[in-house]
Order: sequence, then structure tokens, then C-alpha cells
Amino acid sequence: MFFTKEELTKIGLKRFGENVLISDKVSIYSSHLIEIGNNVRIDDFVILSPGTSLKIGNHVHIGCYSSLIGKGAMIIEDFVGISGRVSIYSSNDDYTGMAMTNPMIPNKYKKITNGIVHIKKHSIVGCGSIILPNVVIETGASIYAQSLIVKDCDEFSVYSGTPSKKIGNRLKTFLKYEEEFIRNN
Repeated sequence: MFFTKEELTKIGLKRFGENVLISDKVSIYSSHLIEIGNNVRIDDFVILSPGTSLKIGNHVHIGCYSSLIGKGAMIIEDFVGISGRVSIYSSNDDYTGMAMTNPMIPNKYKKITNGIVHIKKHSIVGCGSIILPNVVIETGASIYAQSLIVKDCDEFSVYSGTPSKKIGNRLKTFLKYEEEFIRNN
């Protein structure tokens, strides 16, 4: 089941467009910081928890069990596909031992990196991938399943691995379909 338009209004999203399908099993925090475009589907058990802002464009799909969490801004542009179990973090603790960690510790004892995560138009993120703060995934980039993204990804490139590495270039054939799709819709 998806939230109705009336239920989405009650949730208090900053803005949402038409044909927004958000599962009633999604957890939404700081709803007033979330903007959603048209023709967006967010599946079961997704967590949306922005600290600054979360902007989701048009024709976006976010698969089940994914999470978008952190204090930095998160931007997901049009025609982006995020598969299941993807974790997008715009904040990250220090793991070196230089500071304490976890949300139950006051900030003055922690060393947290906050930064923007920007996933540009026509990018696709494979299941189980993790994206850390201060990353821009350029237009048309493709991320294989189970990849760890710690730095920017070039446009129309394919990435895989932990940490991810560029393994090739993505075809641009789908762009001709975008033109037709926009003309006809």
C-alpha cells in the first residue's frame, strides 16, 4: 500500500508532486526538509532521514530497504534509479579512534564528516551499494551492485568494487528514449 495524497500532506513534506508512490512502510524523519518531484516511487522499508535537505527529482525509483541518512544535503536528480539495500550517507563518523562515535554521544566528543551527496540525472545505483559524504555521481554514471563510493564518479562511466573503481564507459543509447518519452508524456 502507498500513502494517499492526503496522507502525504499530513506527513508534512516540504513539497511533493504528482504520482508520488511512497510505501506506507517507509520511515520518514524531518519531513519538512524533503522535496519530491513527479512520478516518484519509494518502496517498502526505506528510511528517509535528512539533516539539512533531501531533494528528489522526477521519475525516480528508490528500492526497498534503502536508506538516505545524514546532516549534509542530498540531491537526487531526474531519472535516477536506486536499487534495494542502497545506503546513502551524507554524514560519517571517524573510525580511526581520534574521537568517539554513535548518536548517543554529544557532538563535542565526536569527529563527524558531513557533506553533500549529489546523484545526477540518469545515474543508476546497484543493490547493496554504499555512498559516503562529499560525493557527486555525475550524469549517467552506473554503479554496480555491492560497490563502495567514496569519491566522485565521472559522467557516463561504470564503477564497481570496494572501494569502487571505474571499469568502463556507459552507453548513451538511452538518451534517445528520453527525448521520445518527454515528447509523449
